Amino acid sequence: MTAIVVFDLDGTLIDSLADLAAAANRMLHDQGLPALPNETIGRFVGNGLPKLVERVMKHCGLEPERLKELTQLTLAYYNAGACDRTVVYPGVFEALDELRDMGCVLGICTNKPEAPARHVLGALNLLPYFDAVLGGDTLAIRKPDPAHLRASFEALPAVGPRIFVGDSEVDAETARRAQVPFLLFEQGYRKSPVSEMPHTSSYADSAELPTLVRRILQNEALQA
Repeated sequence: MTAIVVFDLDGTLIDSLADLAAAANRMLHDQGLPALPNETIGRFVGNGLPKLVERVMKHCGLEPERLKELTQLTLAYYNAGACDRTVVYPGVFEALDELRDMGCVLGICTNKPEAPARHVLGALNLLPYFDAVLGGDTLAIRKPDPAHLRASFEALPAVGPRIFVGDSEVDAETARRAQVPFLLFEQGYRKSPVSEMPHTSSYADSAELPTLVRRILQNEALQA
């Protein structure tokens, strides 16, 4: 049985907080404002860059009508340094290799804009693993709208059980609304306790991921 496994990107496969924070803080510097700690900006991650900028602006008292302008400025700074400090989480390459060896078809569903998502995936040697990459601006909708995730599954050249892997409340809600199994990475950017987030299974080490996918496939086979 072939599984179709779609991943979130930031906080699931890669730790990109340092570069996101750097871009946001460069934008704030241009407004004559002090930098925010990475931990503070981390609380604003999860719904795409425009929402991150909106939350930073609200936190710092910047005028809401400047959202488009400051989002574009932050995106420009992010694109210029998207891979300066971003790293792949330990065990991700090995897990992706094993999933591919199992016959799984892999995709990306992220609220990060598609162009920088593809750039980061390519720079970190992750892009060859994925047959489809749908970003937050690929469609007119984005997570937690389940249509974003469904479109990501449908963009993949396979038929089989569908599984979503992510790290956040947005990802958990997307999977719930799309009615697909959800594997929750515990070391990402979630704000809530794992126990309060709907999920099929959770994992703290990416090396556990292939075993969890096999478990879902076994359950699917028993129910068939």
